[in-house]
Amino acid sequence: MANPSASDDYFHFFGFNQQFKIDLPALDQAYLAIQKEVHPDRHARGSDAEQRLAMQMTTYANTAFQTLKNPVQRGLYLCQLHGVDAKLETNTAMPAAFLMKQMEWRENLDERAEDLGELEFLMAEVQTSKQETLTEIAQAIDGAKNYVRAAELLRGLLFIEKFAIELDDAIDALV
Repeated sequence: MANPSASDDYFHFFGFNQQFKIDLPALDQAYLAIQKEVHPDRHARGSDAEQRLAMQMTTYANTAFQTLKNPVQRGLYLCQLHGVDAKLETNTAMPAAFLMKQMEWRENLDERAEDLGELEFLMAEVQTSKQETLTEIAQAIDGAKNYVRAAELLRGLLFIEKFAIELDDAIDALV
């Protein structure tokens, strides 16, 4: 493996191509190899500059790893690399069909909060929607190179994940 450089983007840092679909076990291995190489303990007897560089590389490796490991963060990072800011804080516009589905899920959660079977059924639907959205994001980024579409899908995925957490909490409350 070539010496990683913090001037690389996160993908090249770990020896990957810039794409949404990545081999997570290979990412784990690349991260561990770099961690072993740059770990501050290995440079404890080095100069102050070497120790500082080791600490910076460790921090960079941690940030890069956490970003690439998480599908939402990885997708947002890819969009950013290609000049598309998802504007998560300010852009909450969603397609009407997506908003209707969200309202339907919310109603189901509110109306059936005491029905474990219904909530588990709803969770299966939410997980399916999450997987379909991940597939669409991969197609938008790796296939069409449509980063604007990918950013829209990533905003939707954040809604789905947030709702899944709420739903999971409601299920836990019944178990």
